[in-house]
Order: sequence, then C-alpha cells, then structure tokens
Amino acid sequence: MILLLLLIVGGGLWTWLTLAWAYAEGERAGVLQKFVRRGWVCKTQEGEIALYYGGGQYLGPGTSPALWDFSVRDKSVAEQLTKAVGRRVQLHYTEHPGIPTSCFADTRYFVDRVTITDNESGTGTAPPPAAVPGKVPGATPAPGATR
Repeated sequence: MILLLLLIVGGGLWTWLTLAWAYAEGERAGVLQKFVRRGWVCKTQEGEIALYYGGGQYLGPGTSPALWDFSVRDKSVAEQLTKAVGRRVQLHYTEHPGIPTSCFADTRYFVDRVTITDNESGTGTAPPPAAVPGKVPGATPAPGATR
C-alpha cells in the first residue's frame, strides 16, 4: 500500500515538475501551416510551422521547408494562432522534456506568445520599398535630366 502511494505521489510530483520547469526557451519563425484541437479523451491544441531554409543569393534559388510541431496550453494564444493560419509568425516557446502523458500536449514545445510578422492585416512592419537600379529613392533629378 505504501509503495502504491509513493508511486502515485512520485508520478504527480514528476508531472508537476515537467510542466512547471522549462528546460529551454527560444523563438522560432515561419509560416503557420496548421493549428488544430485534437485528441480522443484529452483534447490538446497543436500546431505546425514551416521553417524555410535556402534561397537567396548565397544558397541558390530553391527553398525547402522544415516542419516544426508545437503545443499550446493558453486559450488566448490559441485564439491568436487560429486567426493566423497561413501567415508568417514568430513564436516564443518553452521546452518541457519528460512529460509523462500526451494528455498535456503531443509535443515537448509549448508556445506562450505569438507575433504575426507579415503585413497582411496591418499588423507587423511594412517591408522596405523595392529599390530601382540606378535610382535613389526620394532624390529629385537634376534640371534638364531625363527620367
């Protein structure tokens, strides 16, 4: 009986410790591909962003996405993410390894803050204007010069 009680108390303490203590924290950015609420018994909120690598002048023209899965426990963050599907986002997360059951989350990464970084609805910053070769933005031509 005492052994059973110790197992239950130990399991409860381990669960509390893994959920309360963050092993790491960081930021990830990409395009929010999906955000779902799923589970048979324990409903969890899970998402996926595509992290794009490659492209640009140094790495060639191709891009290849790497997918990153995450979980959300905060309802207000979940509402923001539901509205941001298909948009570029920056996510702040904490990592919680060793969670004993998937009733709390399907992943070890818990997102607790989201920032929408594209300018589709006026949130975020506007991209800089595209430069025209040989032309300085805002400069006025000299008298007699042709455009």
